[in-house]
Amino acid sequence: MLAQNNLMTQEKKSLSHLNAQGEAQMVDVSEKAVTRRQAIAEGKIVMSLATLEAIEAGNATKGDVIGTAKIAGIMAAKQTANLIPLCHPLPLKKVEVNIKSDRNLPGYVIQATVTIKAETGVEMEALTAVSVSALTLYDMAKALEKSMSITDICLLSKTGGKSGTYFNQVTESQITPPSNDGDGT
Repeated sequence: MLAQNNLMTQEKKSLSHLNAQGEAQMVDVSEKAVTRRQAIAEGKIVMSLATLEAIEAGNATKGDVIGTAKIAGIMAAKQTANLIPLCHPLPLKKVEVNIKSDRNLPGYVIQATVTIKAETGVEMEALTAVSVSALTLYDMAKALEKSMSITDICLLSKTGGKSGTYFNQVTESQITPPSNDGDGT
């Protein structure tokens, strides 16, 4: 029933990035209220157990794999408008990237939390942070294994704005609470 409700909701919505002629357009957000918005995205990179163990032991030839991937994700979130043609350039307030090893994959689970006070949301920034973190993990460890696989990139949740709160029903229980950013909002 949930899937059917989601399908019905999707059928009623239109693509905001298309004008009446079906041409691509940047959405006008100038009349929207400035609110606190947050998005959390997640993805995975799957590799052999030997590769995971080599990364954890610090045996990757390019250096600090996890630290570099975290920085790459933060940088990518800040550059989203330069990468995705119709995204608005946004003054991000906080970007947090968490990368946790998971021996059951084996590999890593990557989560990005992006926070802002603005007229539009940060879903694309969170998804971009996860994607580029995963690509950086691949790049840093490809000398060990070229068959790694980047999978399951999705939006876990978003809050704020006119459309309200969204939780991915499939993965909701996996959401890692973001750290307190100290601004009391």
